[in-house]
Amino acid sequence: MTSTAPPTARATPARRRRTPRDRGMNRAFRLVSTGSGALILAVLAAVAIFLVARAWPALTTPGAEIAQDVGWFPADASFLSFVGPLVFGTLLAAVLALVMAVPLSIGIALFISHYAPRRLATALGYAVDLLAAIPSVVYGLWGAMTLVGFVGPIWEWLASFLGWIPLFEGPAATPARVMLTAAVVLAVMILPIITAVCREVFLQTPKLHEEAALALGATRWEMIRTAVLPFARSGIVSGAMLGLGRALGETMAVLMILSPGFLYSFAILQAGQQQTIAANIAAQYADAAPIGVSTLIATGLALFVITMAVNMAARAIVARRKDFSGAN
Repeated sequence: MTSTAPPTARATPARRRRTPRDRGMNRAFRLVSTGSGALILAVLAAVAIFLVARAWPALTTPGAEIAQDVGWFPADASFLSFVGPLVFGTLLAAVLALVMAVPLSIGIALFISHYAPRRLATALGYAVDLLAAIPSVVYGLWGAMTLVGFVGPIWEWLASFLGWIPLFEGPAATPARVMLTAAVVLAVMILPIITAVCREVFLQTPKLHEEAALALGATRWEMIRTAVLPFARSGIVSGAMLGLGRALGETMAVLMILSPGFLYSFAILQAGQQQTIAANIAAQYADAAPIGVSTLIATGLALFVITMAVNMAARAIVARRKDFSGAN
């Protein structure tokens, strides 16, 4: 007759008793964290209050009185009729940049995360991140001195063969200081931001999901399409919205490239059609009278509202799909 020893209970490590010092550190950390979050809200509220207070004279003054002291303000125009074309130009430039940058960013991020050898992926990741460190004025100089001459013949070809499309309506301006050229520079500027976010989200895809797709006979592209991209959908949206926020507020690159105009026009190959809010503020602020400064700050308030709306929409999209993606 054999006897079996009773199973021994697994020893559980004893929990370390919290000391007064631990409780004090936890309380201090909680206070610092709460204070940091409250500080962000306070700064945001202070910016909003400043914009509203300084913009109020322009919002309550008739357009005819503003035009008497501000030479660049259209005569017989209200503030809304003045800021409308600026909002349109800002959104047009940002959307064009986003349309060009997002597909390219996703392709680069996929190449770095799933196709490139490790050494090449590391070097390419550093190169993409380095693009984000280049000042915007350098991009503006590159666009104004090099890109304008390079893309001129291309824009002329687009106007000749695709001029029946309103976006490419000709004649193309020479030199090419037009909205499409500015949008190309903006796309290059936001590309590293979107690429970095997408790359990190792609790398977070569970390996079991990828291996399961490959085990079922999927090719690498099919694995990416069925496992990686659905997992990273909200992350892609987050990166795109970050890039959109950067494009909306960009100043120097647009100021140095674009020939400004105050029209509601989709003709992105013609000069003197559109202008953005940020570039207009930079161009007019130095010589503006007090009421002119107030008018410029009022346009900045409009940009602030647009940026807030974009960020809130992005957070809503990410929060709606956070349980099914790697964005969070």
